[in-house]
Amino acid sequence: MSLHELRPAPGAKRKGKRLGQGIGSGTGKTAGKGHKGQKARSGGGVRPGFEGGQMPMMRRIPKKGFNNARFAKEFQIVNVESLASRFEAGATVGFSEMYAARLVQKDNVPVKVLASGDIDKALTVQAQAFSAQAKAKIEAAGGKAEVI
Repeated sequence: MSLHELRPAPGAKRKGKRLGQGIGSGTGKTAGKGHKGQKARSGGGVRPGFEGGQMPMMRRIPKKGFNNARFAKEFQIVNVESLASRFEAGATVGFSEMYAARLVQKDNVPVKVLASGDIDKALTVQAQAFSAQAKAKIEAAGGKAEVI
C-alpha cells in the first residue's frame, strides 16, 4: 500500500449540514436556531464559562492553598537490574559511568536508584538517593550503596 492509495474508511467522511437553504430542505428559514432570542441573533450566545448570572465555577472554587509541585525534587530513575546488566562485578558505578552507559540523560538532574529487578553482582553504586529496597538488594549482593 502506498500513500496515494490511502482512503478514509467508508462512511467516515460526511458533508456538513447546509443550513438555511430554503423551506423544503428541512433546515431552512431559521436554520435550526428557533425564533428570536439571544442564541438566534448574529454573534449571539454567551461567553465561555457564563452560567446565566449564577456565580461561575471559576469564581466559586478556592484559589489559595499549598501545592508541593514547585518544591518537589525531580530524579532520574535507574533500576538495579539495569545496573546489573550493564556493569561488571566489582565496578564502581557513579554518575559518569551511568551517563556513559546511557542509563541517565540529563547531567543536572540527580539520580535515584530503585529496586526493580534483581542484582547478583557486587557493585559500589554512588547516587544521590536510593530506595530502601534497592539499598538492601545491592548490599545483599555484596555491594555498597553510597549516597553522594
